[in-house]
Amino acid sequence: MKRSFGPRTVAYPLPVFLIGTYDDTGKPDAMVAAWGGICSSDPPSIAVSVRPSRQTYRNLMAKKEFTVSIPSVGQMSRADAFGIASGADTDKFLRAGLTPVKAEKVNAPYVGECPVVLECRVSQTVVIGSHTQFIGEILDVKIEEKVLDAGGKPDLAKINPMGFDVTRSEYFRCGTVVGKAFSAGKKHYS
Repeated sequence: MKRSFGPRTVAYPLPVFLIGTYDDTGKPDAMVAAWGGICSSDPPSIAVSVRPSRQTYRNLMAKKEFTVSIPSVGQMSRADAFGIASGADTDKFLRAGLTPVKAEKVNAPYVGECPVVLECRVSQTVVIGSHTQFIGEILDVKIEEKVLDAGGKPDLAKINPMGFDVTRSEYFRCGTVVGKAFSAGKKHYS
């Protein structure tokens, strides 16, 4: 039997993204976000939802460009530091001991130590209740060579990304491969 939890923001797994922007003075800022994910293949796009009260919201509205840095499990405490204070009065990169790097394709910083980075330009904004969803066209993806497999593809085990459990306010490690997509289910069509 399933227990009803009512209308809540529950979905599994939720990502852990660091959304990088510059403020109006050019100061690098980033926030930790879990409300997001890929939303289009063509053009390649990602959506992130941000509350209007956040410094990142103001930066996104002004600059219309951002990065998504994906931290590894080993960077958990440093990534979490981006969600504790406001970028309006705190240098979160300094506090976290991480390096802001100017993106090549957009006017936004990314976290230099993160293994995966997406450079994005806002293509649409959608107001959804308490959040505004920023849809960003992905202009470039950068992946550390050390997390690629022998064939040059990203290796999830080497990237070692973490997820977020919204009901417990906890980070978790992503699991192991359980099957091949668009193949495991073929047995149901024979």
